[in-house]
Amino acid sequence: MGYNARIASNPYIVGSFACIGGGLFGLDISSMSGVLSNIHYKTQFGFPSPSAQGAIVASMPAGSLFGALLVTQLADRIGRKRTVILAGLVWVIGSIIQCASVNRGMLVAGRVISGISVGLSSAVVPIYQSEITAPSIRGRMVSLQQWSITWGILIQYFIQFGCSYINGVASFRIPWGLQMIPALILSAGMTIFPESPRWLFDHGREAEALQVLADLHGGGDKNNDLVVFEYEEIKQQVHIERTEGAKSYLDLFKPGNPRRVLLGCSLQMWSQLTGMNVMMYYIIYVFQGAGLTGVRGNLIADSVQYVLNVALTVPAIIYIDKWGRRPMLLIGTILMGFWLFLVGGLQGHFGHWGVIDGASVWVISDNDAATKAIIVCSYLFVCSFAITMGPVSWTYPAELYSLKVRGKAVSLATATNWLFNTALAWAVPPGLATIAWKTYFIFGTFNFAAFIHIFFMFPETVGRSLEEVEEIFQQGHVFTAWKIGKDVGKKTLAEVVHNSKTLPGAEKRSASLEDEKASA
Repeated sequence: MGYNARIASNPYIVGSFACIGGGLFGLDISSMSGVLSNIHYKTQFGFPSPSAQGAIVASMPAGSLFGALLVTQLADRIGRKRTVILAGLVWVIGSIIQCASVNRGMLVAGRVISGISVGLSSAVVPIYQSEITAPSIRGRMVSLQQWSITWGILIQYFIQFGCSYINGVASFRIPWGLQMIPALILSAGMTIFPESPRWLFDHGREAEALQVLADLHGGGDKNNDLVVFEYEEIKQQVHIERTEGAKSYLDLFKPGNPRRVLLGCSLQMWSQLTGMNVMMYYIIYVFQGAGLTGVRGNLIADSVQYVLNVALTVPAIIYIDKWGRRPMLLIGTILMGFWLFLVGGLQGHFGHWGVIDGASVWVISDNDAATKAIIVCSYLFVCSFAITMGPVSWTYPAELYSLKVRGKAVSLATATNWLFNTALAWAVPPGLATIAWKTYFIFGTFNFAAFIHIFFMFPETVGRSLEEVEEIFQQGHVFTAWKIGKDVGKKTLAEVVHNSKTLPGAEKRSASLEDEKASA
């Protein structure tokens, strides 16, 4: 597949377009949260119990877990670009089945297939973005993945809200059908974008890799300093990895890799254990328990939360490459834990067991101040996630690994996200129905535990090329995360070129490179 060189000259366009894949995840979240109070949905699918509704919601992340694991092979075999295109096509199939579903089994099947698509895109898009962007803007570009998720949530939610005024099953079928449009745009549009230059080089297509780098970072100039710098770094890294033998899952256990694999997987685990997706999937239940009555009022309050989620992600995108990964994660986990403990404390003190729609729930009654306080704390929790953990949880894992293991390692990290997403989506409705307000204390404690783990184990990666990150972990297992300075692993262009000339066959490759430049 070729690409449009004119479009490829703008890395922001290339990196941001692939983010539509992240938007698919957002579409799914609110495609469920928006129908939980829809009487036509409940009637069509037999008024699901808390456990049954949890299973329906969890079917999507279960499929995503499988899709993310598929990326361990697909990203390396067919390329980053083709995997994104495949994800869009799979999403269309899942959306068609969901839209036409007449029973729970068919709905679950459609959600599993859509989940496979989300798993594919959520794993491969950060890899693609990290490999096509310069270090100075990499965090900003990869964090767009999170922003696209928030936009997907917001857009689908308002579609659900508007369709809730429709009488009959069309009130939920129309939104489920419309969500295939972004996927069609994604698959069609990706055909005019370039493949990852690192993947091209790794597959013996050095000339194409050089041209893509020149188009992305040098305005088509193959002699541009940044282009030469990245080309030489990639060449060194690929040579080193080829001398180590064929790619294998065993590479994940070689010296320097286990710690990185654990960091990527654990960060994605913590991103789920913060409780954010609980607030996204089941916010209607949360506000209902807070004493917010009336379906319309609940839906409007929910929409405010989704707008805040979109808006507060913007500062993170702008400043993530200035603030750094560690400060954002540390501040975010402390704030989220604080707000959740407040929500749980208010619920526990002012609430009681009651009956809503025939079900026993923990609810606050006739206490407007407590209701408003819980809603405000929920909003502040979402804002804290949006400006910290949300963007970094996608950016950081994509930065950690060498080219040889990046596809496998990032897909495992993303699979961890979906594993915990599945478990929580299934467990939270029964949890809210049994231990009620104590659920918030559990997630608040997870946030404080994440703070401790991040403080002691997560080094800063901001501003480094993907190859420079290697230098951090090549120090061995004894480095202290909070003492990693911004100069560790940094290289100059002269050092990279000098190291490249010492590799076997350097003269032949240099001549080939000069030929490529001369022909430009």
